[in-house]
Amino acid sequence: MVEKYKFITNSLSMIANRLAQSITAFVLTAAIARNLGAEAIGQYLLAYSYYFIFVGIASQGLKTLFTRELTREPQKTSVYLMSGTLLQLIFSLLSYGALVIVVFLLPYSSKTSTLCYIMGLTIIPFALSNVTEAIFQAKEKMHLIAIATVPVYALRLIIMIWAMQLKYGIEYLGTILFLSETLILVIEWILITQFVKIQWQIDKEFVWNTIKNARTFFAIEAIAVVSSRIEILILSLLGNEFLVGLFGAIVQLLQPFLIIANSITVAIFPRLSKVVDQGREKQRQITENSIEILLIMALPLFIGLLFFGKDLLIFIYDSSFAQANLALCLIAISLFFLPFTRSLSFLLVANGFERVNLREVVITTSLGSLGGVALVSQYQLLGAALMALLMTILSFSQFIYFTYTRLFTLDLWRIMRRPLVISILMLPVFILLAKISLNFIFTLLITTCAYLLFVIFLAIHTFGGLRFLWIKLLRDH
Repeated sequence: MVEKYKFITNSLSMIANRLAQSITAFVLTAAIARNLGAEAIGQYLLAYSYYFIFVGIASQGLKTLFTRELTREPQKTSVYLMSGTLLQLIFSLLSYGALVIVVFLLPYSSKTSTLCYIMGLTIIPFALSNVTEAIFQAKEKMHLIAIATVPVYALRLIIMIWAMQLKYGIEYLGTILFLSETLILVIEWILITQFVKIQWQIDKEFVWNTIKNARTFFAIEAIAVVSSRIEILILSLLGNEFLVGLFGAIVQLLQPFLIIANSITVAIFPRLSKVVDQGREKQRQITENSIEILLIMALPLFIGLLFFGKDLLIFIYDSSFAQANLALCLIAISLFFLPFTRSLSFLLVANGFERVNLREVVITTSLGSLGGVALVSQYQLLGAALMALLMTILSFSQFIYFTYTRLFTLDLWRIMRRPLVISILMLPVFILLAKISLNFIFTLLITTCAYLLFVIFLAIHTFGGLRFLWIKLLRDH
């Protein structure tokens, strides 16, 4: 019972954190579109992409390693905190230097380059906060991450919109991002001192061993973050900032799902790491449940975007973004595959198959980039969408293959049947609403309510019906 409570609490905390991040980014993108235009969105998203890539290279490998190892050796928490923070600081400074050099050498405008330099500074506080968050995750205190981040995300959004209303330029948004991440770092350190005893010393042996053990994780994350932003980078070099803005607006519409997916899989990761020694059947059950939950959200979302993607783009941004509807539909196909890739990636890491993940990201990024250059140069925005879909399918194929050959097979019918039921139930709702052409806000409210009702009905049926639940409730009372 305690384990289930922890899992639910941690999942909800991570979802709250990621949803706050997603919603604020979503609103910010719309605000920039309405106040500064698509080109400004392109500049902001391009600068954010470079920041995201280099902070991922500097920190995500250590975060994954620390989370896994601390679940096995919780007594070393203070060593990980101090020595890990020093190591993370060194890597983040080197990463920022690399960002400056790369941006300087590429043919961007002075305004775009300056924004990249300013936002790149955020690498340092964000990377350092990843150490504290790894400890929170390993100790399954993920609610502390939400406490530190959610209020700051909301405050940051308010200040950014206020700055745009006062006619401040896009570079001020980069400065606000840096200051907000620094504030999060300070809050997390205050929280972590409540249950971790600070030892003001550096373990040199730990630092050296961590560098050796993290090499695979660094390689995985470095290629993975480049892979996640490669479409924007290629589009910025073969197209322009306006196309980057359109593509970024499309991707932003999928962010709520992606963040929920990442939150659920991150919350499950410590449990997967703990049950490795208990046999593969337990791992299979956890993994299949994770994929099923994500598919219950992903499949209806895909169908909804096919029907109302264009209306959503106009509603969130403006009519000039309607031209991106076909690209949105192409990218939305990836919703079929993402639940598998997110869940199986963490499953393989939990079992010590980091090199398998490394092989996957190398193959996916290499083939995807080669195909992307040809597609983007020929079809521009549609080419970037096709490239994103191609890379998702490549990733899915490899994760399925490695899971089946190294661990176990999945019961695909068990995974798919409830998501398919929800999708089939939602289809008449979408068709009816598309024919009667209501105001989009009403359409959104009706589809959301219908989806929630269907999910609740299916959940009740799964647990034995209302009578069973009522009897169980009375018995527990």
